[in-house]
Amino acid sequence: MKAMLRLASFVAVGCAAAAVHFCVVVLLVSRAGAMPLAANVGGWLVAFAVSFLGQWGLTFRSRAAPVWRSISRFFAVSLLGFLANESAYALLLHFSSMSYDVLLAAVLVGVALMTYLLSSRWAFRGNPAG
Repeated sequence: MKAMLRLASFVAVGCAAAAVHFCVVVLLVSRAGAMPLAANVGGWLVAFAVSFLGQWGLTFRSRAAPVWRSISRFFAVSLLGFLANESAYALLLHFSSMSYDVLLAAVLVGVALMTYLLSSRWAFRGNPAG
């Protein structure tokens, strides 16, 4: 039961962070004239803050992991996810005729599972040896 609640919380926080990421990218592209791949970096940076605060404060709070260790590990997980995101996004933008925002949504969903597994098994572990 605890694992299901954690998963539900992770998904809710992840959806909020993904929505922030998506909105920042769309705003940067449509209002500031940024290129989609460059805007994606800005979207990820803002979404990282939303995601970390939500995951550390809600989803994995019971793990009692120190904030500084968790933030550095979660940054590594998030960066790995972002590198996968940016690579897939660049390929899709190059080879697909679909709109940048549709492609971004697909990529954000695709990276979410990897982020959950790495966060749950490593970034927010309470055991210092882990």
